[in-house]
Amino acid sequence: MPDTAVLRLDNLTKRYRQDRPVFEALNLELKPGEYLAIMGESGVGKSTLLNLLAGLDAPDSGRVYIEGADLSALDDDGVTLLRRRSVGFVFQAFHVLPYLTVAQNVALPLELLAVAEPERGQRTRTMLAAVGLEASANRHARELSGGEVQRIAIARALVHRPRLVLADEPTGNLDPRTAAQTLELLRTQIKENAGAGLLITHSRAAAETADRILVLDTRGLHELERDV
Repeated sequence: MPDTAVLRLDNLTKRYRQDRPVFEALNLELKPGEYLAIMGESGVGKSTLLNLLAGLDAPDSGRVYIEGADLSALDDDGVTLLRRRSVGFVFQAFHVLPYLTVAQNVALPLELLAVAEPERGQRTRTMLAAVGLEASANRHARELSGGEVQRIAIARALVHRPRLVLADEPTGNLDPRTAAQTLELLRTQIKENAGAGLLITHSRAAAETADRILVLDTRGLHELERDV
C-alpha cells in the first residue's frame, strides 16, 4: 500500500555523543491537510529535528520519509531536489534577500524549479495577492516592515505549492498583533494549498493555532492535552 503520509518519522534518533542522545526513537505521521505544532524548551533538540526533517543532517538511526521517499536512500542531489520540489521553509530570521524586489523574492523557488513564464509570473502574482502584497510587488524587500517581510517569506515558502511546510519560530521577531496575523495567514495558506504544515515553536500562543500540539522533551514526542 502506498505511503499516504506527507511526513513520517520512524524511530528517529540523534545523539551528541554515543552516550548522550538529543532524542531517541521519535515516531510521527503527518497527513495531507494536517497542521501540527511541536513545542519544547530551548536545548531539547527542536532545531536538530528540523535539520533532520529538511535533510540538512542525518540521524544516527531511524528514517525520515517525505511523500514516501526515504531521505537516507537519496544522495545529496536527490535530497536537494526533493527539498526544492516538496518542502517550503519559513524562518524566524526571514532570509529574504533585501536587494531583490518583493516579486523577485517570491519567485525564487519557481526559478529554481525552472518554471517558465508566464506561469511563473501568474503564480507569483496570485501568491502576492493571497498575502496582501500585490501593491508592493516592485518594491525592494529592504523597504518593508518586519511583518511585511515575514509575509514575503510565507509567500515564497508556498508559491511552488509544496506538500510540506516547515516553519521555524516564524513569529519570534514580530509584535503580538503582527505575529497573530502571520500565524493565521500561514495556517490559511497551508490549508488552501492542501499541503501539511509543521510549526516549531516554544510559544504556546503560536502552537494553539495548529490542529494538534506535540511537546518534545527528554521523554520524546507526546501530545499536549488542550483545555476544553
